[in-house]
Amino acid sequence: MPMMQTRRRFLATLSLAGAAGLVRAPPVLAAEGPPEITSVRIVKIPGDCQAPIHIAEELLHTEGFADVRYVDRPGNALPETIARGEADFGLAFATDSVSMIDRGIAITVLSGVHVGCIELFANEGVGSIGDLKGKRVGIPGFGTSPHVLITVIAAQVGLDPSKDIRWVVDPSATQKQLFIEGKIDAFLGLPPDPQELRARQVGRVVLNSAVDRPWSQYFCCVLIGNREFVGRNPVATKRTMRAILKAADFCAADPARAAQRLVDRGLTPRYDYALQTLSELPYDKWREYDHEDTIRFCALRLHEVGFIKSSPQKIIAAGTDWRFLNELKRELKA
Repeated sequence: MPMMQTRRRFLATLSLAGAAGLVRAPPVLAAEGPPEITSVRIVKIPGDCQAPIHIAEELLHTEGFADVRYVDRPGNALPETIARGEADFGLAFATDSVSMIDRGIAITVLSGVHVGCIELFANEGVGSIGDLKGKRVGIPGFGTSPHVLITVIAAQVGLDPSKDIRWVVDPSATQKQLFIEGKIDAFLGLPPDPQELRARQVGRVVLNSAVDRPWSQYFCCVLIGNREFVGRNPVATKRTMRAILKAADFCAADPARAAQRLVDRGLTPRYDYALQTLSELPYDKWREYDHEDTIRFCALRLHEVGFIKSSPQKIIAAGTDWRFLNELKRELKA
């Protein structure tokens, strides 16, 4: 009974947000028809910034999905999980998605979801990205998302990441812990790590992708789908996207309630860190930003540092589908 009451309260909150267009049924809903399949599987990975994925659960039920399943996976396994058909949708780094498309992995990028979420933390000896030269930078491993992103970021300011940066891979501890202990000089933080470090007044932020150009002009995380699922189930795909994008709207309009939802579901231990994350990240840019331009930007940057071989045009042609997004932009006007 308590769980049912919690869900009812949450749906009531979303209904109150209807005036902002968050749960208003689009006029074409009836003509659209029911989803081809009534179950949907979504990859669940750690991180407060993943809030729209979780908040979308109730909205997915209203879209006609009787069975909504969350598949636990580490972030670096998300694209492969979807490509193998072990899940249908997930929220992934745009750079990871471009890399997977370049490798021929069967995913389709459907939409950007939010901007920001990555922060480059450094000690007091690093005042700018250029100061990373000769410094120890912690990463989980070569080829991982942090390694790729820091390589691209460093190359943008003229560093040669393979020569100028002392990469540190230490599986015995997290990068955050290594940083706190002074064993590395910098690392790439994802929520809630940046929020914790700021609260403890440890280190400094030399890049915040939510506000620093050019990164703040592009989506960091995009919604990807299994290519076969998207092709076979267009109505289900569109309905899934509608639920997730409405959930992103809700995060932007009421971050306090969205953060409490994460805590209530046991998805994050700290309400204050979750609230800070949801308040700071731009979840309201999916109508405004050019989604294809994000993929083009990432492909260009990854090509420049040798991580991919394909041109941006080939990546876009092979691994994106904006049809559903364009329809939803028209339907879900603010």
